Amino acid sequence: MIRLGIIFGGRSGEHEVSLMSSTSAIKAIDKSKFDIVMIGITKDGRWKLFEGEPDDVENGKWESLSEEIKISDLKGLIDFAFPILHGTYGEDGTIQGLFEMLDIPYSGCGVLASACAMDKIVAKNLFDKAGILGSDYISTTEESFKNEDVDRICAALSFPVFVKPANMGSSIGIVKVARKEELEEAILEAFKYDSRVIIEKGINARELEVGVIGNHKLILSEVGEIVPSAEYYDYTAKYFDGGKSRMIVPAQIKPETREKALELAAASYRALDCAGFARCDFLLDKETEDVYINEINTIPGLTKFSMFPILFQEAGVPYGTLIERIVEFGYERYYSKNNRKAN
Repeated sequence: MIRLGIIFGGRSGEHEVSLMSSTSAIKAIDKSKFDIVMIGITKDGRWKLFEGEPDDVENGKWESLSEEIKISDLKGLIDFAFPILHGTYGEDGTIQGLFEMLDIPYSGCGVLASACAMDKIVAKNLFDKAGILGSDYISTTEESFKNEDVDRICAALSFPVFVKPANMGSSIGIVKVARKEELEEAILEAFKYDSRVIIEKGINARELEVGVIGNHKLILSEVGEIVPSAEYYDYTAKYFDGGKSRMIVPAQIKPETREKALELAAASYRALDCAGFARCDFLLDKETEDVYINEINTIPGLTKFSMFPILFQEAGVPYGTLIERIVEFGYERYYSKNNRKAN
């Protein structure tokens, strides 16, 4: 039986979201096929082996009920790593690099795709190169912003705009800005999370999402729409509004818009060299019907309120089967990489 390591927690600002996602995944996994090994990472970076009840992962009790381990112990504890770590040190290629160094097969995207998708500025540049339409944007760094006028940004983009840390997920640190007087404060707030910030032109849009699994031959989910409980789909609306944000699956859109979203999901996934699984997020302009790529989440939320498993359930892939397929694709990628002639 495969010893499936579910890695949760982490050092990012999305620690609690990871606990929620991991608990949902642990409960859904077929225990007759996998021997689940629960490994948590504390907010200060300690690795701990937890052998208790899944509910104690979500409520945070796992930390006091677990035994600290060394990273070097992983190879002897698990056969396959399934990191459910959102944000920095989880989705940004760092832990993927660790698994590569330890020679442990793992789920999802590799180092490059994870790092590129996590960095909103790099991802935008790659989407532009691939001819995939995105909203207009400008970027700045903490150092350069000290010496530049807000007027430069205002001249490049019309309001409203969204100010975002370059490397952060779950909408943490994102601020919608309606006028010039609010812009500097929003940028300084984003710098609390990253030294690089992206400012994107706001689009009067509907929010569409598409799940993708696979390595070379891709399997696409149905297209879903998020109707957030807040003005936009922020951190609270995603995870802590008790399910008030509505998910419409399938999205009530024109057939040609659906096909365009699916086409762009596959193109975006390939543009960043994604593998295993990811969720592609789009903006559908309410006036022009243009579909814009927003971002790719390489470890999307897996909570009971999350869109990714719901999208695939609508496409005929139940949650437990979805996890199994993701593991299969992880092994496929591992064996493909390690059986090339150059190796």
